[in-house]
Amino acid sequence: MEKVAFIGLGAMGYPMAGHLARRFPTLVWNRTFEKALRHQEEFGSEAVPLERVAEARVIFTCLPTTREVYEVAETLYPYLREGTYWVDATSGEPEASRRLAERLREKGVTYLDAPVSGGTSGAEAGTLTVMLGGPEEAVERVRPLLAYAKKVVHVGPVGAGHAVKAINNALLAVNLWAAGEGLLALVKQGVSAEKALEVINASSGRSNATENLIPQRVLTRAFPKTFALGLLVKDLGIAMGVLDGEKAPSPLLRLAREVYEMAKRELGPDADHVEALRLLERWGGVEIR
Repeated sequence: MEKVAFIGLGAMGYPMAGHLARRFPTLVWNRTFEKALRHQEEFGSEAVPLERVAEARVIFTCLPTTREVYEVAETLYPYLREGTYWVDATSGEPEASRRLAERLREKGVTYLDAPVSGGTSGAEAGTLTVMLGGPEEAVERVRPLLAYAKKVVHVGPVGAGHAVKAINNALLAVNLWAAGEGLLALVKQGVSAEKALEVINASSGRSNATENLIPQRVLTRAFPKTFALGLLVKDLGIAMGVLDGEKAPSPLLRLAREVYEMAKRELGPDADHVEALRLLERWGGVEIR
């Protein structure tokens, strides 16, 4: 059976690697190695030193930024074997990933950017959406190994996956903030946010923010930590790079980035991204509920 490896056992990577370990012999490595040992105990993976990751024919990474992926790749570089595939689930930067792909190609390693959408709940359930950038042959080669995914879409050449992910998260930011502004005004009018959402979610204004995020996290005041505000701001920065590179008109997305930068400064990068609406509530003097 094919041996795979997974580097980066964070909130997303830990359960993603768990799905791999249930189906394939899986090597795992994490900077905090105790987490790799815990993963080994929980899922039956094998916690190994970083250089042993190169034993796998397919290497997965899920790290905070492309910079960390590049650092790990340079450390592993002497050990990498020709014919290896590198599947990068990091929400990374398209241009930097294209440079990394060129670097790995010198060793005969094929790099694919394969960021995911669906949050920690999707990672745990194995229902993530994967947006893959890379050559068709390589995409088809790794597709059967994506045990954590429900939907896999080949979106284009290397870098395209990261670009789609960044724009997707920019749209998440716009939808969440816009819904918050509208609901806050309605609450000040004396309308229950719950009743307003009942109408909106049966009408044309609905979005994931109104159907899931706000009802489950804002109205309940739960605000669970699932996706850090600092990471959303990072993704908005990547989206700006995509827009700048194409000289695309984008006044609304640029304004959204400024708003979330402000929220990050006020609430801190470790706040959940949905907590950005707390800043809106502070400005408006009422809670969305």
